Amino acid sequence: MRVLIALGGNAMLRRGEAPSFENQLANINRAAEQLARVAKKHDVILTHGNGPQVGLLALQAAAYTAVAAYPLDVLGAQSQGMLGYLLEQALANLLPPEKQVVSLITRVEVDALDSALAHPTKPIGPMYTQQEAERLAKQNNWAVAADGPPEKNGFRRLVPSPRPLRVLNLQALTCQVDSGGLVIAAGGGGIPVVRHAKTQAMSGVEAVIDKDLTASLLAIALKADCLLIATDVEAVFLDWGTPSQRAIGRTTPAFLQSHIFASGSMAPKVEAACSFTCQSNKRAVIGSLDHIEAMLTGDAGTQVLV
Repeated sequence: MRVLIALGGNAMLRRGEAPSFENQLANINRAAEQLARVAKKHDVILTHGNGPQVGLLALQAAAYTAVAAYPLDVLGAQSQGMLGYLLEQALANLLPPEKQVVSLITRVEVDALDSALAHPTKPIGPMYTQQEAERLAKQNNWAVAADGPPEKNGFRRLVPSPRPLRVLNLQALTCQVDSGGLVIAAGGGGIPVVRHAKTQAMSGVEAVIDKDLTASLLAIALKADCLLIATDVEAVFLDWGTPSQRAIGRTTPAFLQSHIFASGSMAPKVEAACSFTCQSNKRAVIGSLDHIEAMLTGDAGTQVLV
């Protein structure tokens, strides 16, 4: 079976954790143990989020004032290289030598006229208190918003998140997958680039693409048998953050599309799962990083089927 697994940035750096290298490496090593077991039985394409990581890189870049901070597309490429390397090494240490692991820096085309470029919705970086977030928003001209359950009172920076149109480098990626390797690609949703109408040249844009929407696009292009979205919650919940919250088990795209989920967090995961299932007639799963194997066998997470 060919499986595309999308790891959330928050699955590799959990909410409330200090954004240290040690914490990220521990989470990646923990994830790699399950991923390696799956990769021994199935063909795996792995993608990952980068929200916490690219936000941290942006803060670090802004702290050095001798030059202008690097744009988000460049920071996205940096996070792809960093997380791709850590995942590649952790997996290579657990898999037999004949199972090649490779990470690819991946560009993803977006529409230069996408209205999302003018309306920040994607949370990146660390959690702040409301007071800290408001101060930083004023200081840096950021958009900020609450993220997570209301009782946590956490706020994060928001950046534009255009829709992915096309994964570039797809031919090279397909060759690697067809050869039986474990491929890590389109990290952070891919590096967002736009095509200029007159020259057809590409250039980066100041944005972060939602990795789940890119994962769905990539899973369809690669004819995956299952799209597995691993995050830091056990399933999709109705009435999330309230006393009446309840997990959704086996469900359909129609049921999920009849409900509203949190923008910038669960909503794109649900959209990605529904899009993949509707276009491929194959299964999508959303659930916890800790339960990847059980999610794949149908025993955990929110299972989305036609």
